Amino acid sequence: MVTRQPHLNNQILPLENGDRLSRHEFERRYAASPDVKKAELIEGVVYVASPLRFERHAEPHGELMVWLGIYKISTPGIKLGIEPTIRLDQDNEPQPDGVLLIDEKLGGNAHLTEDDYIEGAPELVIEISASSAAYDLHDKKKAYRRNGIQEYIVWRILENQLDWFQLRESEYVSLEPDADGIIKSQIMPGLWLAVPSLLSRDMVKVLAVLQDGLNSPEHGEFLKQLSEKN
Repeated sequence: MVTRQPHLNNQILPLENGDRLSRHEFERRYAASPDVKKAELIEGVVYVASPLRFERHAEPHGELMVWLGIYKISTPGIKLGIEPTIRLDQDNEPQPDGVLLIDEKLGGNAHLTEDDYIEGAPELVIEISASSAAYDLHDKKKAYRRNGIQEYIVWRILENQLDWFQLRESEYVSLEPDADGIIKSQIMPGLWLAVPSLLSRDMVKVLAVLQDGLNSPEHGEFLKQLSEKN
């Protein structure tokens, strides 16, 4: 979340849902709006988040972060962020539910700025979305694709569906589960997700399949590659 600053003068307008702003003006107004807990700039339009429901957002968010957290702990050189501000481009400053990124020293695409924000495209981004009608699967998806985010996961809660996109030749294509219902990340080797188990909220099975991924030869090779760059 953007650090709050006091009003510098009376000319700073409040941040309102639907405003069309530059990234600079978005940050300026966000910093002067302590009552706004979460806001994003997507394709030049401001989206101010509503209060979050527990079963429709907070709980599934927590379950995905457990899954990502275990992967991060088991993969030195990978960073995990929860709701970080990303300075993506001049019209986009999203605050996704979660990101995995490779340390820039090890060849990652994004870097941390002097004021401790992410700039550039993390390798993997996750969003918890209400449904396919939400902007996560429209304008935000277009912004992520254009800026080179390699993989994008959207859990559509109301429809109880999960979309996992991979960037190929500047377009997002859907990754489909294999015969066992597992999707395997192509950018984060060993990050395996048992999709039916997640959708049924069987986290024991989700974490067991993740452990299989962490024990796989491809994860071992990824660890070797990261250590050689260190």
